[in-house]
Amino acid sequence: MYLNGLSVSIALVASLMFALWISSIAIKDASIIDRFWGVGFVLISFGLTMILEGGQWNQTLLLAIVSIWGIRLSIFIHNRNKGHPEDYRYVEMRKKAGPSFWWRSLIRVFMLQGVIMLIVATPLIYCFSMPSGAEFSATLTIIGSIVWSVGFVFEAGGDWQLSRFKSDPRNKGQLLNSGLWSLSRHPNYFGDACQWWGFGLFALAYGFEASWTLLGPAVMTFFIRKISGVDLLEKGLKSSKPGYEDYIRTVPAFIPNFTKIWRK
Repeated sequence: MYLNGLSVSIALVASLMFALWISSIAIKDASIIDRFWGVGFVLISFGLTMILEGGQWNQTLLLAIVSIWGIRLSIFIHNRNKGHPEDYRYVEMRKKAGPSFWWRSLIRVFMLQGVIMLIVATPLIYCFSMPSGAEFSATLTIIGSIVWSVGFVFEAGGDWQLSRFKSDPRNKGQLLNSGLWSLSRHPNYFGDACQWWGFGLFALAYGFEASWTLLGPAVMTFFIRKISGVDLLEKGLKSSKPGYEDYIRTVPAFIPNFTKIWRK
């Protein structure tokens, strides 16, 4: 069952990445892929729902929350990047590769992210590959929904608070340390990871044999913490934001200090 879902997912992701690669050549901007990261998982979920036999209420619920997460994220990144030049990461890659970047980017940017997307999507592919009538735990499904909801509040709420803070000219160069940002230095990244662990619980609801699908949330969390998220941002923020050293001493980097809420 999973192999059928994986085959469909590979075809969908490969098609998406190839189309984005062609578009990136036309507009000379490889960072277009960032805007479609969330949408890619929505495409996988809808594709599997339409092609494979399913239709259980937990699959419908999962489709809904994946869509909410993915579409919101893509819209947010699009609005954030709109009007800006190509992201510096791709600019550096373009400089190093020279004239060959146009075809190297297919492998180093688009297909690489496609492979990562398929690994991260493991719990989604597993869930949507299960046939109607397959037994699952409603309790774990509900817990997964709650975990996802907490994550969504932190990711969407953190992004909204930061966008609102930056939109005020008086805050230029200042540090946001209130609201969700008083609980975690990166509440939006924590929220993203939390949502994926929620998705993982949807897969785990089908039984312990699905525990290997937690590789997806684990890989997402690792990338957020060590590769493209928290650690990468912290390097620059320590020197560019006044008071950041004090902020580090009082607010955790990732997992929120929920005791601050209880004290209030």
